[in-house]
Amino acid sequence: MEPDLFTAAAEERAERDPAARPLAVRMRPTSLDEVVGQRHLLRPGSPLRRLVGERGGGPAGPSSVLLWGPPGTGKTTLAYVVSQATDRRFVELSAITAGVKEVRAVIDGARRSLGAYGKETVLFLDEIHRFSKAQQDSLLPAVENRWVTLIAATTENPYFSVISPLLSRSLLLTLEPLTEEDVRALLRRAVAEERGLGGAVALPADSEAHLLRIAGGDARRALTALEAGAGAALAKGESELTLATLEEAVDRAAVTYDRDGDQHYDVASALIKSVRGSDVDAALHYLARMIEAGEDPRFIARRLMISASEDIGLADPAALQTAVAAAQAVAMIGFPEAALTLAHATIALALAPKSNAVVTAIGQAQADVRAGLAGPVPPHLRDSHYRGAAKLGHGEGYQYPHDLPGGIAAQQYAPDAVHGKRYYRPTRHGAEARYAEVLQRVRARLAGEKPGEQGGPD
Repeated sequence: MEPDLFTAAAEERAERDPAARPLAVRMRPTSLDEVVGQRHLLRPGSPLRRLVGERGGGPAGPSSVLLWGPPGTGKTTLAYVVSQATDRRFVELSAITAGVKEVRAVIDGARRSLGAYGKETVLFLDEIHRFSKAQQDSLLPAVENRWVTLIAATTENPYFSVISPLLSRSLLLTLEPLTEEDVRALLRRAVAEERGLGGAVALPADSEAHLLRIAGGDARRALTALEAGAGAALAKGESELTLATLEEAVDRAAVTYDRDGDQHYDVASALIKSVRGSDVDAALHYLARMIEAGEDPRFIARRLMISASEDIGLADPAALQTAVAAAQAVAMIGFPEAALTLAHATIALALAPKSNAVVTAIGQAQADVRAGLAGPVPPHLRDSHYRGAAKLGHGEGYQYPHDLPGGIAAQQYAPDAVHGKRYYRPTRHGAEARYAEVLQRVRARLAGEKPGEQGGPD
């Protein structure tokens, strides 16, 4: 394959002038103490601390590490810090472009470096989940013989995407999404430090907020956008990165959205009311606004789960299952892919038949309890399993429904104070129509009426 002359020229220029390197590369930490976020992985004595050979860190660290986490959370950074902290050779490969040939070449070079100079090699393999089983197998001898310190990164669940022999020989470290405060600290460091922008431009609060929104917890994305905006501002001779210049540079409009103010609640309310009103297009609009504003996807998923019971209920029993599945998926994958999952759930809920019978039922029941309509549990329903219960008459006269035709016993379940109350009043919308028919028959049986007396099917 012919070399990319433009890439080669850029790399040569970066070697001559470090300032020509991308801002995200220039701001890469040189020690674990400079790493933003991932506090759970950086405590004293942690495997990463041992891997860099810190004093008091205990035995030597593992020879293979798997870093699993969303994009931009610091997987490459951690691998680079490990190599720099111990003066090891650092070789980076991407599973997208590299194959077995390239991996073997790195391993051979590592063996020669170790044998001739005693210098160890850190092999950082990005997106290892893209390697086939055979390609991952080629890594095993190097890991087992400690010819290289393998640090592999993946955005997918390694239990499904990494072969068992390699997974069992590796320490799995899970990286958490960076918080807004983490990214803010990184942006401010990049603006102020000499290796970054060196104070060449100021970053106003509204521009910083926009960078945080478009970053979505991805440090690399935040720094790339900052670099583009700062370059545009300097080209105009501006001393600060205004929101207008930043929008122009990153080609993305700022969404007016205050996650801590009224907009946060107004847009969230509009999303749920659009779902309730079955306007799928409006619901998708508000969902898009929340996503573009950098809203926490878990917050959106929680609102959809609530809506599934509040606005749909038993009119479509699958709605809650869809919302819960979406929340679980969002927690596992995060943005940007989570946008698809949230849209999936939003569309399903908006188009589902609607019923608020669940809300009405539990609301009326709670109101009665708060009003004092409780009363003692009927004796035949009380616990009869402990010694002396029979003497108190607990359980006496209880009819076991499974022993009766139809599985329903004509006996009183509710306390006297609310006996005969009708809390659940199903609609005839969607699947709830079936529940309405079943409920009619069940209530008749509970009242002691014989099948057919209500005119409905048995």
